[in-house]
Order: sequence, then structure tokens, then C-alpha cells
Amino acid sequence: MSATATPSTESATDEPSKEERLQSYLLSKAQDGELYFKSKFIADEVGLSPKEIGALMVKLRDSASELTIEKWSYTSATTWRIEPAQDPA
Repeated sequence: MSATATPSTESATDEPSKEERLQSYLLSKAQDGELYFKSKFIADEVGLSPKEIGALMVKLRDSASELTIEKWSYTSATTWRIEPAQDPA
């Protein structure tokens, strides 16, 4: 029985998690500087729902050391501001 569990575990770890997918997307988009966005406008590009993105943004704000993430404003949906993290000099 463990033989059937192992392949499914391996295939699950081969794909990036939702959080990793979102973080990678944001890092690529923020390479040139700050970026403002609403979850509903990037949902299709990332393959996540706006609610999933919102929940993950809260997690990434605390864990993604490569990005500075701010909840910027709320007008019909949260606008997020991200930029590459500044190295302390």
C-alpha cells in the first residue's frame, strides 16, 4: 500500500505550492520596482481565486523576505503594493 502513496506524494512535491506560485509571480512582476494590484485582476494569471490570493498575501507579508508587501487601500477590493525588499546597508 505504501507503494501507491509514494508516487502521489512525489507528484505533489514536484509542483510548487499555491504560496510558492504566487510568490514567484510577484517576484517576477516586481523586478523593475513597485507594483500595485488587486487580487481579482491577477487571479487568472496565477491560477488562484481572489480569496486565495488575499489569504496568501497576508502570509507572504510575514514570510517573503524578498518582497515588501503592504495592504495599500480598499475600494471594492483590497489593493496590494509590493516591491523588492531593500537590503539593509
